[in-house]
Amino acid sequence: MALQEPSLKGRALRLLSMREYSRPELERRLKHHAPEPGLLARALDELETKGFIDAQRVVESVIHRRAGKLGVARIQHELQNKGLDANLVLDAVARLQATELSRARAVWSRKFGGVRASGGADGVAGAQERSRQMRFLASRGFDGDTIRRVVSQSADDQEPMPD
Repeated sequence: MALQEPSLKGRALRLLSMREYSRPELERRLKHHAPEPGLLARALDELETKGFIDAQRVVESVIHRRAGKLGVARIQHELQNKGLDANLVLDAVARLQATELSRARAVWSRKFGGVRASGGADGVAGAQERSRQMRFLASRGFDGDTIRRVVSQSADDQEPMPD
């Protein structure tokens, strides 16, 4: 006895059971399974009406998973690639920018153990280490000003962490 192919709605629910997906993401993933053109749109409309697909939940999920590791630029790029509404993305970015410096410090501290690059006799080794640390933070999506503040900041001029 052959197993029956799951319906579009069943496939979408299986995907949604693993993580939050935006509607455009589900459309991209399921379009080749749709036997007729309007069937996928109807199935996704029904799931959206029932609350299984929610763009705000997708934003919160991405922020929750990625904010501890990535800067605003990388998270913004990820949200835009999910096909989310531009206003939702801008709101999320605005909220994240308020914590950018403290998140960058935490990422930097986990990676480099809080050890600042110190200049040797010629200063070359320290400059190379600073550059390496800056490239690391830039690859994580932190902006240049934040990177400079984190890498070159001495222990006595750190800002207090917000409550």
